[in-house]
Amino acid sequence: MLLLSRILGVWLLLLAMVSAVIDATKSLGGGGTWVATPMLDEWTALAPESLAASKAAVEAYTTPYVWDPVLTTIMHAPTWVVFGVLGIGLCWLGQKRKPAELYIN
Repeated sequence: MLLLSRILGVWLLLLAMVSAVIDATKSLGGGGTWVATPMLDEWTALAPESLAASKAAVEAYTTPYVWDPVLTTIMHAPTWVVFGVLGIGLCWLGQKRKPAELYIN
């Protein structure tokens, strides 16, 4: 399980780097002002059907309060921030534990 968490964390960090490079390229092409694309905009552009299905599933299995203020607030953050935080969290959770040093007298 730890290995799977680390692998998924590394993949999310790679996605964060790719989306940061895409935003940096847009910034350089747009005259130098920093462009940060929100995750909601990218998800809408890539797969609007899965966004609608995810919204319906979250509202069906939880309260609508979870989708509207909680998840939409997260999805208004830049994509590289969301993937980066998730990747760092999974890598941290998947790290190998240090053995406990027990001294018995």
